[in-house]
Amino acid sequence: MIMITSKLKELNSFKNKFSLLFFLFIYFFTFQKSNSQVLISLLFGDKLNSENLEFGLEGGFNQAQLRGLDQSKSQGFFHLGFYFDIRMKNDLWLNTGVRIKSNAGAMDIPTYSLLDPELDAVFTDGTISRRLGYFYVPVHLKYRLGEQKKFFVHAGGQIGLRNKASDEFLNSFIDQEDASFLLDIREQIRGIDTGLSGGIGYKLGKNGMSLGLTYYHGLVNIMKESNLDPYDYSSQNSNLYLFMTIPVGAGKKEANTSQ
Repeated sequence: MIMITSKLKELNSFKNKFSLLFFLFIYFFTFQKSNSQVLISLLFGDKLNSENLEFGLEGGFNQAQLRGLDQSKSQGFFHLGFYFDIRMKNDLWLNTGVRIKSNAGAMDIPTYSLLDPELDAVFTDGTISRRLGYFYVPVHLKYRLGEQKKFFVHAGGQIGLRNKASDEFLNSFIDQEDASFLLDIREQIRGIDTGLSGGIGYKLGKNGMSLGLTYYHGLVNIMKESNLDPYDYSSQNSNLYLFMTIPVGAGKKEANTSQ
């Protein structure tokens, strides 16, 4: 009887694990792919960290600007992703990863004609908020400084794959920005962005969180060649990232080692 009960518990445990894996599979491929990648990072991060490799999550706030649109203003977004720090020699590391959720763009862009008299009448004196979604892959050389190696600088570049692009037309009548219209502009924005980036940071503990700043200066004209006046100009991305990194499983691994 005890053996049967034990087998049933094992079977239920297997079913629970299978259900969890099935749920992750559906969630990954059907609903929010980027969130699932972060979840997988959390589940398996402790298997990756060592004295020569640090893996974890990166997230924070970024202030984006589109150079070439002089009348526009910078726009704030949040970003999220994961990172790898790979030791090359002593205090020199290779820093890379993926910003799974990362946006560029600007706000208060002057409106243009939507080729619809009714819409033009609503938004002629309004503004545009442009949001460009990218998967960014930074590649930096990172050097740790100081007696305790808590300060660091990094420099290099990053490449981005655009996945979304939209202009949101906004105007205010009764309440602020109570009229809006979303226009997909993916056909007008190039699929690849690349540029130079670099910054500074401070590590809060040997295997703890880090805080830092990274500035990205895009070198590519993000606008495709167009005969349409609203898109016939050159523009480049700029982004200032305020970020926090959290190593996954590093603290637990250090505790197990000390025991």
